[in-house]
Amino acid sequence: MRAASIARLQTDRDALVRCEDNLSFMRPLASESVQLIVTSPPYNIGKSYESRSPLNEYVAAQAQVISECVRLLTPGGSLCWQVGNHVDRGEIFPLDMVLYPIFKEHGLRLRNRIIWHFEHGLHCTKRLSGRYETILWFTKGDEYDFDLDSIRVPAKYPGKKHFKGPKAGQLSGNPLGKNPGDVWIFPNVKSNHVEKTVHPCQFPVELVERLVLSLTKPGDIVFDPYMGVGSSVIAALKHDRQGYGCDVVPEYVDIAWDRIQQLRAGTLKTRPMNKPVYDPSLPYGGHK
Repeated sequence: MRAASIARLQTDRDALVRCEDNLSFMRPLASESVQLIVTSPPYNIGKSYESRSPLNEYVAAQAQVISECVRLLTPGGSLCWQVGNHVDRGEIFPLDMVLYPIFKEHGLRLRNRIIWHFEHGLHCTKRLSGRYETILWFTKGDEYDFDLDSIRVPAKYPGKKHFKGPKAGQLSGNPLGKNPGDVWIFPNVKSNHVEKTVHPCQFPVELVERLVLSLTKPGDIVFDPYMGVGSSVIAALKHDRQGYGCDVVPEYVDIAWDRIQQLRAGTLKTRPMNKPVYDPSLPYGGHK
């Protein structure tokens, strides 16, 4: 006789995750309750999880979601909208430029336009292959949280010292490391990535971790209205924040819960923060 499969409960003390339309998910939530919203919405290019529509209709739908997100943000909270290009008959429309006016209509302040650079992707034949996307980091108001020390990266010249003046002989850089800047190099989640699931456009957890650590405090709520397989929620839970997320694809939500349960069990594999990008010219790719 075959044993019945075990259904694990989809529950966690610090995670609110549902298979639900994002507007339906957001509307019951309290205003000004979320410290960080970080997401990557569909780009309206016909991926398996989206319906392609005219660009003006796509922008109108995004405007609705953005409006609810702004309502949820705490004063001083941050909104990080990661997008690439919409493509129509070979012409590209940079979505950060298309959507920027909507954020400004809500009075948000743009703090950085972060470039996420990656090495692998589709090879174009009639234009240069796209190898970056952008993260628009907005804040709600002029006073906001930003913990630079939590995301510093190793200095290029860690022993460099001032060679003249009153500080001659002292270290010239911060001993904790340097500011990572606004160009971030993380591998995208392709077939050989340790985090790969069935989702075709998956967030690398380490990218979200950098935002979670710098823009929130332990206990804060981090929300992803286009959650996919839950990378933003995972990044929040890894650092003792609360993770909220929703998606309309049941399979993705089930995978998100599986990943949450693996995280709690200590078996979830994620790419470590600040691990060097694989370099084939170095022994072991520079990973040893």
